Amino acid sequence: MSVWRDLYHGSTTFDFFGARRRWFAASALIIVVSLGALAIRHLNLGVDFEGGTLVEMENPQGASVAMVRDAIETLGIVGAKVQATGGGAGLRVQTSQLAPANEDALVETVAALAGVDPGEASRQSVGPTFGSAVAASALRALIIFLIVVALFITWRMEWKMAATALLALGHDLIFTAGIYALVGFEVTPATVIAILTILGYSLYDTVVVYDKVQENVKERGDRHTFAAIVNMSMNQVFMRSVNTSLTSLLPIGSLLFVGSFLLGATTLREFALALFIGVATGTYSSIFLAAPILGVWKEGEEHWIRVRRRLERRGGDEEFAAKAAAPRPATTETVASVRDTSGAAPRPPRKRRKKR
Repeated sequence: MSVWRDLYHGSTTFDFFGARRRWFAASALIIVVSLGALAIRHLNLGVDFEGGTLVEMENPQGASVAMVRDAIETLGIVGAKVQATGGGAGLRVQTSQLAPANEDALVETVAALAGVDPGEASRQSVGPTFGSAVAASALRALIIFLIVVALFITWRMEWKMAATALLALGHDLIFTAGIYALVGFEVTPATVIAILTILGYSLYDTVVVYDKVQENVKERGDRHTFAAIVNMSMNQVFMRSVNTSLTSLLPIGSLLFVGSFLLGATTLREFALALFIGVATGTYSSIFLAAPILGVWKEGEEHWIRVRRRLERRGGDEEFAAKAAAPRPATTETVASVRDTSGAAPRPPRKRRKKR
């Protein structure tokens, strides 16, 4: 119960900064796997981005994907993407842009296998120019978003915080794209909207941590190293970040697993998956990636080097990880000492006795 009480009051002494190599190694593994998935499997871009013809219809006769693909190839249409939707209750065929006659032949062939009237099929045709315009607009929106965010964080805080926040965003983007490449979900305009949403969420979490870091630097910057201040700040906001993430992930998880997989609302799947992955990885990157990288960067500044040397000479700010991991009895003095060095719950300075 004491751990939960400390989490609630923000007075834990977890050594986030001391374990930074573990977090960096985990992030590096995530990026390598995601880039590998993107290079090998590629993103399944929707018709809105690639252009082409999209045909969807019900499948009461239960035609298999292999049957539909073979029938399409007999029409001379190659490279078509055939998917069974709703557990086989529907069919979805995406091809390059077709001439009207070829499109009619495609619809009639697939409708005959599925056992439906060709007029009941849903058709969508997008030209390559329009698809390129949509992709360019999405990329332009992302670049403008990142530039505005970087300028705001630089103005409100400092440029190193803006740089590390963008680095964490890049981590989140690569991981989300890698998951999409692995599972093969289609990337649609709704996916782009979800990604922009999770970027804002990830930034919010990172800015909360950085704001607490700035506050602690102003209050006790001369009494602690920057590494200790980072540890203190992350301990203070850790439970807030966890609570915010859980309250967001629960409804998103319901949308993804219940609405999409159990109830068959496949149109929500791409949107919900991006939100779910982004919120989870955004919370991870803001605490375990952005803040430790900022700590390593700031520890190399001349000011913080002088602070560390001065505190080492005085013996007033030993390494947080060494004290937190020391196998000593949990006496009142030990706990107070650990909390004082980490900054998570620093003791008030002792009052000097007046000489009589």
